[in-house]
Amino acid sequence: MAKYKRYDYSQKVFIPVSLEDQLMPGTLEFAIHTLVGRRMDMSVFDVKYQNDETGRRAYDPKILLKVVLLAYSRGLISSRRIERACCENVTFMAMSCNQRPDHSTIAPFVSSMKDQIKPLFRDILLVCEQEQLLGGTFFAIDGCKISSNASKERSGKIQDLKKKKEKIEHKIKILVEDHIEIDRTESVIRGQITASREKQIKRLQQQADRIEKWLTEHDKKIGSNGKELQSNVTDNDSAKMHSSHGIVQGYNGQAIVDSKHQVIVHGEAIGKGPDNDNLPPVIDGAKENLQSIGKAEYYLEGKILTADSSYHSITNLNKCNEEKLDAYIPDNKFRNRDERFSSRVGYRPRSKKFSFADFQYDRDQDQYICPNGKRLKKKTKPRQYKGKLLKSYVSKETDCGSCQLRAKCLRYKDAKCRHFTYYADASGNNISQAMVEKIETKKGRKIYPQRIAIVEPVFANIRVQKRMDKFNLRSKIKVNIQWLLYCMVHNIEKVANYGFA
Repeated sequence: MAKYKRYDYSQKVFIPVSLEDQLMPGTLEFAIHTLVGRRMDMSVFDVKYQNDETGRRAYDPKILLKVVLLAYSRGLISSRRIERACCENVTFMAMSCNQRPDHSTIAPFVSSMKDQIKPLFRDILLVCEQEQLLGGTFFAIDGCKISSNASKERSGKIQDLKKKKEKIEHKIKILVEDHIEIDRTESVIRGQITASREKQIKRLQQQADRIEKWLTEHDKKIGSNGKELQSNVTDNDSAKMHSSHGIVQGYNGQAIVDSKHQVIVHGEAIGKGPDNDNLPPVIDGAKENLQSIGKAEYYLEGKILTADSSYHSITNLNKCNEEKLDAYIPDNKFRNRDERFSSRVGYRPRSKKFSFADFQYDRDQDQYICPNGKRLKKKTKPRQYKGKLLKSYVSKETDCGSCQLRAKCLRYKDAKCRHFTYYADASGNNISQAMVEKIETKKGRKIYPQRIAIVEPVFANIRVQKRMDKFNLRSKIKVNIQWLLYCMVHNIEKVANYGFA
């Protein structure tokens, strides 16, 4: 007969636990405990509390911040799950000094840190600088699109939302008519049907009222190009954007990363999918953060900055020129021009029309020469458009009419001539073409590929290792708090791995 060890659930077990001994040196929790307790200025929270004379003693912000950072490092983002961890997990008990804050304390603490989050992030950045984790010569910028606490089904332009409201009201009308008809009939289950219909009507009426209230309080959401963007009834700061996980309603988490140890210099959550306007605010934020840790105002001048082709826009390139950055931002066709990719599997060279890069520029005459040797002259004088210098060039109709290459040059069959327009810098040069030529150089081909190894592992750490796959707060201010907290966790981990810990 088999024998098993005896056990008794009614037995008592007393385990002596030293809370401080649970935070072992060399671990991430020890780094969080040490940095928050000794290297961060937590007095920024004092103005939030007015209980010096009356009122109950509050939880120490140090305790709450330690718990939140530890939770985010473990992939716990829900305040209720954090509360449960403080009651069941020994490491969380030690970090909270067994005070066990509940979710109604943790959630408001996180969402109300808008005035404290930047100073706290800069404190960690200063530690990284003091531990010599910043190289300060090579930076990379990128973004990851993360869904938020908002439904994409509640998105649309103002006119679309009005139609959605009318559709709901029409459905309510039909349900009310059916409800009246059911009341006239005799049925055993009439009461059950009536209760179900009343609940459905009430729910739809709440949706219609919510859209109606939102429409009265909000105007059209206008983009940088002057066109109307889709709004969202739940969180109007968020945006519907394309991502590797499909279309999501959320935010674009931006980060600019130093190359030495992949420390995040600045992070920002932006409610816009395309990156064509996202570089300026991130650069400005990085400058402010670097100045706060003792760097000069013009510290970024001459520094290398890389970004992928989604950042190749006039706005972003102008910003790089203004800050005198040594930027490497390719256009979206740079791989097609790279001979190293000509033999890649699945690649099939296709007949394509001449691009802007196929035309040679004659600086003396301020004209362009087409592949057939004909000249494109300046169409009009350079003009200002949306604060940018616009230059246009056009060929002669007689040159294009009999040209044997017109099929590869003209966009449409019935087009009479070739013309193109581009944005220029203050000196009149095509800044987009200048960047294309810069990437095509031997130096550009060497520097740009390093971007992937600098910035992509940062998002892999945050999204996969730390399991940050959805923001659970609403509005840009609160989502930005959450994003910066995750950036802080990433930087603290760098300190733990390569710094004092």
